[in-house]
Amino acid sequence: MSDMVVKKADEVKLIVFACEAGMGSSLMGANQLKKMVKKAKLDIEVIHSPVGQVPEHADVIVTHKSLSAQAKNSFPNAAIIPFMMFFGDPAVKGLVETLKAGNDVESVL
Repeated sequence: MSDMVVKKADEVKLIVFACEAGMGSSLMGANQLKKMVKKAKLDIEVIHSPVGQVPEHADVIVTHKSLSAQAKNSFPNAAIIPFMMFFGDPAVKGLVETLKAGNDVESVL
């Protein structure tokens, strides 16, 4: 799976913050991402979902590094952005900055 997924900023309509079970720290991380997207005045929906229940039409999937391969295998057309920390991770902040600047989002996988 070496095909790099690239999403144009203006085509990103749904970001899914995907986790293993759907609660706890990841829910707080998803809410943090929602606030960042709102503050950046981006017209993008952000939802929280277990990685096995991500909607098919997800444009970008933000997930913990340990789940990123599973997300890529299940959703090969989405840009996968893995993170290490549930709060203040540079990958999540970088995603919002990329979208705010109008730049393409490139899947890390």
